[in-house]
Amino acid sequence: MPTVADQFIEVLVQAGVRRIYGIVGDSLNPVVDAVRRTDGIEWVHVRHEEAAAFAAGAEAQLTGRLAVCAGSCGPGNLHLINGLFDAHRSGAPVLALASHIPSEQIGTGFFQETHPEELFNECSHFCELLSQPEQMPRLLRTAIQTASGRRGVSVLVLPGDVAQKPAVRPTGHGIVECEPPVVVPSAEQVTALAEKLNKAERPMLFCGAGSRGAHRDVMELAARLNAPVGHALRGKEWIQYDNPFDVGMSGLLGYGACYDAMHRADLVVLVGTDFPYDNFLPQAHTVQIDIEPAHLGRRTVLDLAVHGDVRETIRAVLPHVPRKTDRSFLNRMLREHAGQLERVVDAYTRHVETQVPIHPEYVADVLDDLAADDAVFTVDTGMCNVWAARYITPNGRRRVLGSFVHGSMANALPQAIGVQLAAPDRQVISMSGDGGLSMLLGDLLTLRTQRLPVKVVVFNNSSLGMVKLEMLVDGMPDFGTDHDHVDFAALAAAAGMPSSRVEKPGEVRDALADALRRPGPALVDVVTDPNALSIPPRITGDQVKGFALAVSRTVLTGGVGKMVQLARSNLRNVPRP
Repeated sequence: MPTVADQFIEVLVQAGVRRIYGIVGDSLNPVVDAVRRTDGIEWVHVRHEEAAAFAAGAEAQLTGRLAVCAGSCGPGNLHLINGLFDAHRSGAPVLALASHIPSEQIGTGFFQETHPEELFNECSHFCELLSQPEQMPRLLRTAIQTASGRRGVSVLVLPGDVAQKPAVRPTGHGIVECEPPVVVPSAEQVTALAEKLNKAERPMLFCGAGSRGAHRDVMELAARLNAPVGHALRGKEWIQYDNPFDVGMSGLLGYGACYDAMHRADLVVLVGTDFPYDNFLPQAHTVQIDIEPAHLGRRTVLDLAVHGDVRETIRAVLPHVPRKTDRSFLNRMLREHAGQLERVVDAYTRHVETQVPIHPEYVADVLDDLAADDAVFTVDTGMCNVWAARYITPNGRRRVLGSFVHGSMANALPQAIGVQLAAPDRQVISMSGDGGLSMLLGDLLTLRTQRLPVKVVVFNNSSLGMVKLEMLVDGMPDFGTDHDHVDFAALAAAAGMPSSRVEKPGEVRDALADALRRPGPALVDVVTDPNALSIPPRITGDQVKGFALAVSRTVLTGGVGKMVQLARSNLRNVPRP
């Protein structure tokens, strides 16, 4: 007779789940054994449950489909929480199985007792205890539908003894496919938006992750308006490529003329972005388009809020927006953008082939050259975010994943695991900081065990570079940010993984090319300059008080890679003054 655990796995298979990330143990064993006996689903053994949650979140972000992770009772499932926060805040449909102590012991202070249904509430849309077999399969299907439909995390808490009991109700076939909704704004909102756009003399578009799938539509709107187009970090991969209106990025890692364009415009249109740094926004003359009503107006005052899908909203308003003829504002911002990038591009090209320690910017630039056109980059939080934002060139096929909302360290390696398992034929590159890699170092073993061809590029500066930068611009001496030099190549070799250590810039290209050619996992440990911190070239007293504002108002030193080439090409259509 099938058990609750058997039924649990059967429902997952019906939902299209092909793997569960986790670590076996005690209360989780009945479920793991059910996986062993079921075709079409596998158990992916990781070395830390936090890695399991990050891997599941990355798989869900890449595919758009439900992914699953699991943790045993007490400490096991508690380790999931950081990765689940990241998945939930990223809108990734993830189901977490939090197994529990024996049901008769709940509330007695039993060994490893926690209360998962309370712990996971903040990082989930659905979190419930399955306490008796009669609740299956309905409760699991509710969890799946919630995660898939609301684009976030569901947690199902399952005591180990309940998992072993015989299933009571028939499983049946009750999975409903949940696609993200398409929301079309009302006719009144479309009319109001058209009026705002047509009246504006200096409009500007600022795009985020919600512009995914709407590149062509955004470009058409920008062309009608002669509007500069900037982006937040999460909007970069969807909006920067093939963009003749590009003025760069705003935010903590911002560059170019985006900030200035936003503050000189007489209408800023926030396009599918919940950009959190309100001190970057002008707090005036702003319209926002977003599919999530809770996002509307929570970062800045609005002249108009438009509830709708970005693509459908733009398509609805375009027939009401005649083409503007005045390009003066756009031309001025394109010139300024190119000028700002030109002033800093030498920062990473000057003497790079002889500079020791190696410029991290140079490493990222070479990696961008060598990587496949459809490569997936996973990026550690910190200075790796800076290098990815400035040097990885989007093209509509590449993907860049990181902990861009939750901001956790140690995300890149486990995210690469999830991406590679979900897309075995794509090149996957983990841009790992030495601080982030150290935190979940054990999951290098997962790459070897699973024979995953992930390429780990370690930016090894023996420092927590972003924290050092934060201290410096706040007027503090950096303290506690530097640590002992570590030979990550030797650690990877000891784990049975091909690796190399690069200390001279002339060796960077060959080392990266060799790693990318290898059929299995590989690690390249690049010793980089700890002083490459992208400090703003000018800092006012007010800027020192607010790090975010300081780094966005000017281009940070450290170069901008091929973006200067894009800016130059966009100037071809701008008349010379």
